[in-house]
Amino acid sequence: MQPMPMTPGEFLQILKRRRWSLILPTAIILVSSALVAMSMPSIYKSTATILIEEQEIPADFVTTTVTSYIEQRLQSINRRIMSYSRLLEVIQRFDLYADLINKWSTEEIIEKMRQDTILAPISADVIHRRTGKKTPATIAFSLSYQGTNPRTVQKVTNVLTSLYLSENLKAREKQAQETSEFLEKEMEKLKVDLAGIESKIAAFKEENINELPELLQVNLQSLNNIERSLERIYEQLRSLKERKEYLETQLASLPSHLDPEVDSSRKRLEELKVHLVHLTNRFSEQYPDVIKTRAEITDLEKYLREKRPKSSPTDEPPTNPAYVTLAAHLASTTADLGSVKQQIKELSKSADIYRRRIEATPRVEEVYKTMLIERDNTRAKFDELMRKLMDSRLAYGLEKDQKGEHFTLIEPARLPEKPFKPNRKAIILIGLALGIGAGIALASLREFSDDTIRSSDALTLATGFPVLAGIPEITTPNDVRRRRVRKIALSLLSLGLIAAGLVIVHFHVMDLNIVWAKVMQRLAM
Repeated sequence: MQPMPMTPGEFLQILKRRRWSLILPTAIILVSSALVAMSMPSIYKSTATILIEEQEIPADFVTTTVTSYIEQRLQSINRRIMSYSRLLEVIQRFDLYADLINKWSTEEIIEKMRQDTILAPISADVIHRRTGKKTPATIAFSLSYQGTNPRTVQKVTNVLTSLYLSENLKAREKQAQETSEFLEKEMEKLKVDLAGIESKIAAFKEENINELPELLQVNLQSLNNIERSLERIYEQLRSLKERKEYLETQLASLPSHLDPEVDSSRKRLEELKVHLVHLTNRFSEQYPDVIKTRAEITDLEKYLREKRPKSSPTDEPPTNPAYVTLAAHLASTTADLGSVKQQIKELSKSADIYRRRIEATPRVEEVYKTMLIERDNTRAKFDELMRKLMDSRLAYGLEKDQKGEHFTLIEPARLPEKPFKPNRKAIILIGLALGIGAGIALASLREFSDDTIRSSDALTLATGFPVLAGIPEITTPNDVRRRRVRKIALSLLSLGLIAAGLVIVHFHVMDLNIVWAKVMQRLAM
């Protein structure tokens, strides 16, 4: 059997037949959704906006010691405030979640408050100082809390906001103070190390005072002066030795006692030597006077050598004035010679000392330079730490006076006038849509599962035989009465459900949330 196409009239007949299958589910679901929406508690939300203001004093003059990014600092502050002890204190202060105290554990209640507290950063595109490009940056953040009592929600939001503001100040001030304290401790350590190095250098300089590198030129100059003095003294020594030898020769040739014959012979010998010089200058060696003079000189020298021992008795003081003079000169020369030798000995000893100093200078210089480098490095670190300490103290004053980056409350928490959730209007509209869908589904299901033949054409199509006559429906007065009562009852039920839904929607349109909020405020007062 081929299905017959449905006409608009047949659609209207189906709607007329299945009107209660369409109306009842729609009304029931609509009223149920309205009751559910009304039975859900109103949740109010209060929000405060906090602006992140930059440092008031230019960073070129005072550099802050708080170097963490604002996102990291916000998360750190949020972790501190959302801690167990802080939230438990707020819950006990405002008697929050009183209906859950006997049902949930303390940890679950605190976790519930963490879920009800929302921290949302507010970002904007700003010009980066170094690159000059637009970069997203956090310029503010909003702090929200949601609950069932609007005044309590506002108070809790204000308390949480003040906690965030104070915690930021404490965190920045604490970080700046800890930086200063750390630098002070490091400076004390470096000061002790520097004092130890200085004392070590002083002891080393005292131990090697003459071998220090800065005394190398002095030692070289002193050694050079000593060597020059030695050269002069060695010349003097040679001169004194020659003088001594000469005096000894002259003294050996003189008798210690006077002898007229010997003296006259000596004078004659001197005269002959002078005369021989004149002769040799004028004549040759074979000249008779030269030969005669040389022979006479030889005889006189021989005579004087023979007379010398006899004319020098050792047990008597010399009486020859020339001998005495020469002996005195010889004694003085001998004394001078001893003095010069002593000077040479002392100067040689001094030269050896200076040579040892000069030889030891490179070794001492290596150790000394190592110690000086260590001292200079330590002093440079100390100066650098001193500069950083001054900067950290300025940064601490900056944070203490709240001149650095700080939070500013630009929009305090307000008293919520409307519930944040649930959205009763959306719930009712969803219920209405679901009810209509359920009604259409139920009506369609009943219609397509009904095999009743309702027209002669359908009967002819089903049997293949023509319809000859039709018998009308026979209705008794009781049937009419029962149908009327049932229709009235269903109509009243439908009208009641629809009226209830319309009343709920009407009150919602009349801003039922405001009425409910006012009632809750009065109850809270």
